[in-house]
Amino acid sequence: MTIMMERRLLLKAGAFGLAALATPGVAQLLTARGFTHGVASGEPSANSVLLWVRYVGNGDVPLTCEVAADQNFTRIVGGGTITAAAEHDHCAKLVVSGLTPNHWFFYRFVAPDGTKSAIGRTRTLPDGDTPRFGIGLFSCSNMPFGWFNAYAHAAARDDLDLMVHVGDYLYEYGPGKYPTIEVPGRTVQPDHEMVTLADYRLRYAAYRLDPDLLRLHQRFPMLAQWDDHEFANDSWQGGAENHQPDTEGDWSARKAVAERVYREWMPVSDKRYDSYQIGSLATLFRPETRITARSEQLELGEALAGRSDIAKAFADFRDGPWSAANRTLMGAEQEAWLYRGFERSVKTGTRWQILAQQIVMGSIRAPEAIAGWTSTGSPPEVRKAMMGIVAASKAGLPFNMDAWDGYPAARERLLRAAQETDSNLVVLSGDSHNAWANNLSTGGRAAGVEYAGHAVTSPGFETYLPSVAPTDFARALRETNPDLRYSDTSRRGYVSLQISPDQVRGEFHFVQTISARTTVGVTSNNLTVRWGEKRFAAS
Repeated sequence: MTIMMERRLLLKAGAFGLAALATPGVAQLLTARGFTHGVASGEPSANSVLLWVRYVGNGDVPLTCEVAADQNFTRIVGGGTITAAAEHDHCAKLVVSGLTPNHWFFYRFVAPDGTKSAIGRTRTLPDGDTPRFGIGLFSCSNMPFGWFNAYAHAAARDDLDLMVHVGDYLYEYGPGKYPTIEVPGRTVQPDHEMVTLADYRLRYAAYRLDPDLLRLHQRFPMLAQWDDHEFANDSWQGGAENHQPDTEGDWSARKAVAERVYREWMPVSDKRYDSYQIGSLATLFRPETRITARSEQLELGEALAGRSDIAKAFADFRDGPWSAANRTLMGAEQEAWLYRGFERSVKTGTRWQILAQQIVMGSIRAPEAIAGWTSTGSPPEVRKAMMGIVAASKAGLPFNMDAWDGYPAARERLLRAAQETDSNLVVLSGDSHNAWANNLSTGGRAAGVEYAGHAVTSPGFETYLPSVAPTDFARALRETNPDLRYSDTSRRGYVSLQISPDQVRGEFHFVQTISARTTVGVTSNNLTVRWGEKRFAAS
């Protein structure tokens, strides 16, 4: 990266606040010139792929894109022209069509002065009979918590074809909030919570310079969808837990800014939800479950307000607000789109129906033993919260109302649609920071399976129950939740899937550390679902 300081750029930086230039790292991010953030690709089809680059020049700059069948670019097979516009933070995207299905390609961008971007590698999806396909699944990559070793490990593999990121690609918090202490070398900008257009842009600029994330984007196409932290924690259609209108303005304005910057900086189209056909092997659905139509999250504490009989209060809450049929994550229009997609996929002979979405779908109640795990030295509010969670569990209520567990009617509609269409449903999830493998069922019948991936860096239950051995916690969770086939609540990493006509084999990969940049010591655990069985095979 070439760094220059010009008066014109300093004046332009007024949008960020000139005082911010005194903050370490900000001046470098604001004054970078030329190709600043590598290349990326996404949303492939059988004959097209979307390509992304960022180029900072004097105003709007036309770029030439070249797509080749070989890394030396002796066989150019496609490309086009695109403008890196200042209006879009100098980011540019181009969909290149007319490509051969099921092929790897190389691409680069060329500036008017002849300088070239890094060379990226991407691929088209297969068409027709497909014997195998590999997917990497990621979520929850909070940079100040540590190094993106999960990205580094996946980027070095040759048996994956597509990366899927189901959200929390970055986090909105300022320093000292989450985490309270940053891992050395993992400071991000700006040095406060991202709220404005300039804030969101600067945070993406900081994250997208991570070397392992750069490498992942350079070597593989990605399907990406936001979760909540790309906006603000616990987002829903009308607000967010971490948005205060009195000090941070109107939610709709912040939401629009967050979506705009996501589309500028990510290799994505303008479609909030879409599907992708992987030959005869799978249809991959990418829904949107956060801001389009999500009903506001419920809180267990709401059930107890003004009530003295805790058991009765939770029973009323369970049979009333929690079970309400009108509570939704996707909205009626998107639900209809998805269910039609299930039906069409099955009728055309596609083997698997893969739903890559943001939040855990399996039902998970807290084990009663959790109350005894809280030490006598814990703050009274923590012990009280644990007792409340146990009481809710006894009433048949889950502990995470921000997952599908908080929207049981919507979940039942989806699983019944999968059953009625005879889908071989494989759900991919993130958000919880922990690893889960769930059998999904409704009405006493199997409906599919879920690989809920653990975080790249964000912490899991080990943070809140440090005195409990993770293996003991996992055992208690499985005993309480019979459809939970596997869980790990203490380690970071990612999931990979090898998909064939007869089975999907998913592996949970655990990095040894995130405190240092390394891929040494990665371990794995795998589970398989066979076609037609709709539940995990016995281990």
